Amino acid sequence: MNAPDRYERFVVPEGTKKVSYERDTKIINAASFTIEREDHTIGNILRMQLHRDDNVLFAGYKLPHPLQYKIIVRVHTTSQSSPMQAYNQAINDLDKELDHLRNAFETEMAKHSRDY
Repeated sequence: MNAPDRYERFVVPEGTKKVSYERDTKIINAASFTIEREDHTIGNILRMQLHRDDNVLFAGYKLPHPLQYKIIVRVHTTSQSSPMQAYNQAINDLDKELDHLRNAFETEMAKHSRDY
């Protein structure tokens, strides 16, 4: 069969960066982030978090090809921020939100496990 091994979807090859950054040469305050071994799940969450930032003018992502396990996130910001700052802020905000979600879930699980 010609299908790639399943682990290739998730394991970043040795010597490959998880995230690479490339400034746009034609548009000021625009850049592309290539995130290896991710798909629509991370792309859409990250895009939505970037849209919450008032300094972000555009945020979008694409999967170049179904057999390439990477996404490309494009960010265009106002002059008050840079794409790197917006990206880092979005990642930090998502990390905090997911920590809050995990803590709320664990609290509820602990309540319900005492009932049984």
